[in-house]
Amino acid sequence: MARRPLSVPVRPKDLARIEELVRSGVQQVRVVSRALALRHLARGATAPRVAEGLPLSAKAVREIAHRYNSGGLDRALYDRQCPGAKPLLDDSQKQRLVAMVCGQPPEGRARWTVRLIAAEAVKRKLVPRAGRETIRVLLESHDLKPWREKNVVRGGVGSEVRREDGGRAGDL
Repeated sequence: MARRPLSVPVRPKDLARIEELVRSGVQQVRVVSRALALRHLARGATAPRVAEGLPLSAKAVREIAHRYNSGGLDRALYDRQCPGAKPLLDDSQKQRLVAMVCGQPPEGRARWTVRLIAAEAVKRKLVPRAGRETIRVLLESHDLKPWREKNVVRGGVGSEVRREDGGRAGDL
């Protein structure tokens, strides 16, 4: 048994927008394919016929038609925005982690490592959980490299800058 044909009454202003989109410069391929499918459906073509001429299946063409009928042109051409994952750390947690990293490492450690930061953050209850990648991205965004002795700014005895000839930088 064959499916009943789709009737897709595309409004004239939507057809004009589709023509403009197809003729314009750089667009996503999926958007242009959907626009072409709608244009063919508006001219009375069936979904299997449209699918023969485009890199779409007949089911995809029918879904485009249903999305146009229910939500309009933007709904038919473009994908919905995905919310993405919720960030693991809020701003105050990030600040506390950065402050911890800028301080002294725990007893018995010479410097901070990414694994050590993740473990200490959970141990000190700064965050409920923290993975190495989360910590790495946070450090990278603040341009921190606490595992490098050269990068750490600490004052103290013997931290003066020396010239090549052995004198201090301030002596002339």
